[in-house]
Amino acid sequence: MKDNLDDTLLQFEGNFRQTSFIGSLLLIGGLMFVNWMLEIFKWRFLIGKIEKVSFLSAVVAVFSGVTVSIFTPNRIGEYAGRVFVLEKADRWEGVLITMLGSTSQLLVTLIAGAVGFIFFANGYLDLFNSETYYFNGLVLIIGIFIVVLLFLFFNISSLTGIFNKIPLKLQKLRHYGTVFSYYRKPELLVVLLLSLCRYFVFITQFYLLLNLFGVSIPYGSSFLMASMIFLAMAAIPTITLTELGIRGSVALYFIGLYFDFHNPGGRNDLGIVTASSVLWLINLAIPALIGAIFVFRLKFFRKQD
Repeated sequence: MKDNLDDTLLQFEGNFRQTSFIGSLLLIGGLMFVNWMLEIFKWRFLIGKIEKVSFLSAVVAVFSGVTVSIFTPNRIGEYAGRVFVLEKADRWEGVLITMLGSTSQLLVTLIAGAVGFIFFANGYLDLFNSETYYFNGLVLIIGIFIVVLLFLFFNISSLTGIFNKIPLKLQKLRHYGTVFSYYRKPELLVVLLLSLCRYFVFITQFYLLLNLFGVSIPYGSSFLMASMIFLAMAAIPTITLTELGIRGSVALYFIGLYFDFHNPGGRNDLGIVTASSVLWLINLAIPALIGAIFVFRLKFFRKQD
């Protein structure tokens, strides 16, 4: 065990000395910028239905939301953390709209994870190898699952009708239901595509980090295993501050499984955990620190006219 650790540390040291190492880190950092620019554009696009927000205000909102979210289960605080930049619009409407944007990202994670599970089950689970119709049944169930999710997302305006059934004495709650009728299907498609682009950024960052820390794995295989990791993390209740250890364990299981099947001698546990940890630091810890600069400047209460 000690020999493996020593070999891994020597490999890390060799990587650090290579000129390509800094270039790779800069590329990964640049992808972090791309990731959050996509999210800023998506939120600004969505929130524009109730208030026109400047680009700078959208930057403040998104990064402030990340800061608030690290203290809440499954980052739910992000919804509230963003809306304090709104100057005139109803903030509860802003929360619902922010939830819509987060739902689109979760939808991409679920669909990619569901598709990934088909390939994962076919390649790594013995459960379906003996009976083809079991596997075909799995494909059918997942196909129906994806169709249902997409149907619900693109028909989210139907929630307005559900809110309209709330008793008249709760008129304000009925009013909030109109938020879901603001967006047409083409607009929802734009939101979904932006979320998909962010997903590919995450996958690419993880692939680059794995190879940077001595975990040699093809892009296709890293995409498959990363889709399973992201799906598992979406299902596990966590607080962001404690997420790092859980994320490392989940990554170690799935990426380690790839090497156990294809290259047992090439498994590098320390590299896998390091890559997963750095991905967390780049995409969450650093943006949270940036957001901390803005949080204390937000106006949490408005002046009454």
